[in-house]
Amino acid sequence: MQLFAFGINHNTAPLDVREQVTFPENTVEHALHDLVGRNPIKEAAIVSTCNRTEIYCSTEQPEQAMHWLADFHRIQTRELDPYIYQLPRELAVKHAFRVASGLDSMVLGEPQILGQLKSAIKSAEHAGTMGFLLHKLFQRTFFVAKEVRTSTEIGSNSVSMAAAAARLAERIFGDISEQRVLFIGAGEMIELCASHFVTRKPKRITVANRTTERAEALASRYDAHAITLSDLPEQLPLHDIVVTCTASPLPILGKGMVERAIKARKHRPIFIVDLAVPRDVESEVVELDDVFLYYVDDLSEIVKEGLDSRQNAVAQAETIIDTNVIDFMRWVATRELVPTIRALRDQGERFRRHEMARASKLLAKGEDPQKVMESLSHGLTNKFLHIPSSTLNQATAEEREELVDLINRLYQLHRPQ
Repeated sequence: MQLFAFGINHNTAPLDVREQVTFPENTVEHALHDLVGRNPIKEAAIVSTCNRTEIYCSTEQPEQAMHWLADFHRIQTRELDPYIYQLPRELAVKHAFRVASGLDSMVLGEPQILGQLKSAIKSAEHAGTMGFLLHKLFQRTFFVAKEVRTSTEIGSNSVSMAAAAARLAERIFGDISEQRVLFIGAGEMIELCASHFVTRKPKRITVANRTTERAEALASRYDAHAITLSDLPEQLPLHDIVVTCTASPLPILGKGMVERAIKARKHRPIFIVDLAVPRDVESEVVELDDVFLYYVDDLSEIVKEGLDSRQNAVAQAETIIDTNVIDFMRWVATRELVPTIRALRDQGERFRRHEMARASKLLAKGEDPQKVMESLSHGLTNKFLHIPSSTLNQATAEEREELVDLINRLYQLHRPQ
């Protein structure tokens, strides 16, 4: 079995492709059972965020794992192939380290990915698909991420997606203290967005969620009003700014609902940021007048602000990562030798037991102990040396030179000059 990772992200695939292969949190364990159960895969973990879907696994047949991703989501493999990256062995290790350190994110140095990775590992542990290799990989991954963040300035001056949404709203409305803000969803991203918007002191904040309890819990922290998703048709026209990020597999805001909201607002503009993947807002909404709609990929220019000041930190982080990749692959190579070393020791133990049993019988018959000891030592020596001697004698001319060098090295012999 070898380490292998593959997937798509914001660098390789557009949003309309990424949203086809996402794994909602409540489906990950089922997907892992399906992946490991139907394929020659020993270990597996799935990382699924708005910017990436990646699978880390231990397998000798990575092609089957990649075909599974398309089959599971009921799309054609040929539709996905142009966007997938394949990362065997040390490339998979380096990628995991870079992702956890925030070097592969749309927001360079953003810290949220670390929590998302830990959540993915927890799901794999619950599903029983985290084996020794992946456990060791992600243990080292989190160690590297911590070292990068404490030893470099990779996270300084970074602009998160949540902060970018607030900045973009200010660019459109100027001062947003007179605007009404509606948050749809109550997860981590919405909570981050709320923390940025509340500092701008908007006129009103509303939180809409599928369950009232979660909406009220978030609303209580920001002196906001809580509503359910069923209230959206009536509440949408009352808000100037909408930020949505849910785990819904289908759009929450359709073209018709937004169009009716615009009419009710007498064509006063409405600003919508959709940070969800799959998208919460139908793509046709962008065609409407008086609607400023931005999806997660549209914020890329804003989140790149401050990038130049962090380039030196990137170089430092890459050095830390490269060093740790070498160390981890050295550990992997050592572990790959374990079965051979164990088999060699097992064979030696069988030789020892056989000769001990023979010597014990001779001693029980009253044989001279000195002769028994001599016989025991000769028997062990012959057994240990028979196979390498026989292999040398049977080797071809092409093999012999290499075998001689190898035996000299293994047994620390010195060739006669």
